[in-house]
Amino acid sequence: MHSRLFIPLIPLLLSGCSLIPDYQRPGAPVADRWPNGGGGSSKDGIDSRGFFGDPRLRRIIALSLENNRDVRIAALNVEQIRAQYRISRSELFPTVGVGGEAASGRSAGTTTHLYGATVGVTSYELDLFGRVRSLNKSALENYLASDEARRGVQLALASEVAVQYLTERALLEQIALSERTLGAVSKTYDLINQRFTAGDASDLDVQSVNTQVQTAKVNLATYRQQLAQTQNALMLLSGNSIPSNLPGGRGLDSGIVHDLSPGLPSSLVTRRPDIREAEHNLIGANADIGAARAAFFPSVTLTANGGTASSSFSRLFKSGSGTWLFSPQINLPIFTGGRNQANLDAAVVRKNIQVATYEKTIQTAFREVADGLAARSGLANRISATEALVAAQEKRFSLADARYQRGVDSYFEVLSAQQDLYAAQQSLIQLRLSREANLVSLYKALGGGW
Repeated sequence: MHSRLFIPLIPLLLSGCSLIPDYQRPGAPVADRWPNGGGGSSKDGIDSRGFFGDPRLRRIIALSLENNRDVRIAALNVEQIRAQYRISRSELFPTVGVGGEAASGRSAGTTTHLYGATVGVTSYELDLFGRVRSLNKSALENYLASDEARRGVQLALASEVAVQYLTERALLEQIALSERTLGAVSKTYDLINQRFTAGDASDLDVQSVNTQVQTAKVNLATYRQQLAQTQNALMLLSGNSIPSNLPGGRGLDSGIVHDLSPGLPSSLVTRRPDIREAEHNLIGANADIGAARAAFFPSVTLTANGGTASSSFSRLFKSGSGTWLFSPQINLPIFTGGRNQANLDAAVVRKNIQVATYEKTIQTAFREVADGLAARSGLANRISATEALVAAQEKRFSLADARYQRGVDSYFEVLSAQQDLYAAQQSLIQLRLSREANLVSLYKALGGGW
């Protein structure tokens, strides 16, 4: 009868109470809107497939996430902390063991034997005040924070691969432009050299064109060197050489990446891995306060076992050989030299540090997005103006060449127009690279996933 009354109390004893402070997410210390009205409607997430429009880039990013060593290390860290969490979680449950013994001895001419077998619980802490559960909660949040850190590594890797890929595409365009320019000025050099031989051009004209030829060669060699270095960086990031069977890449102005809506600043809290990581660390620190509070209250540990014992092995499991032990222990802290209070104070300070870290992470995220939005607007205006400049320089070069052919102007006008056109075309490629790279930075700042 008494055992039936005790059984319903077991879950209550195991569950106990919790001294963890109620958690409330700190308010975001940023404005409700982006500066200058930037942004758009709130979104739950950013689709990486919709953002990365180039199939070749998507494949390279996928290879990087699979093979990159930084991602592997981050994933292994998650596995390690997950194992530590399972260790902490096991403290919530009793440890049940089975034991056996056999002993023989002789005293006063008499030999005695003792055999025994037991099953029981050893030093199980009844979590009456939630100390073990508070520690388990802290371990869980530590694990969740590590998983968000892994997501952050993946996001950073995908963004870095995208920037390097965009740089590669820009260098390919610069190389193509330099090759076209070199071909054009080389033909001009041959024509001017022929005219010089015929006495219709000066040596200054020849050397001026030769200067353009050598400049184009220098630029071409520089871009080829930078391309090789960029491709090496891509290979390192992807953890292996880039397969040759990937689809061809797109140009900078052909939708390698797409524009995106940043949503509202409040959506960053649920999107960015570093903010979610900071919040998990904060919740874990909050749980540590509960464990520190529980140290002020009594702790109860339970040791209990039951089994059999007999002087004869053949009678070990027969009626009348049963044994049992029930040994609860209680420990009430009376004087600890201020240790418990110091531990609680330290836990509160650690939580306050995590609050400040969480708020700082949000502020950093807000600035990164705001900077990206400002750059997006500025780059769009600069690209539009540079496209108009290239068109004007093309017309100027065409007119200067026609006037030179008619003998109206000297070759210096053609040379100047060609140099300015080449510079404007180079600048346009660089600005398009900056625009695409800024979109990738904005994607990362908004917490875009993969």
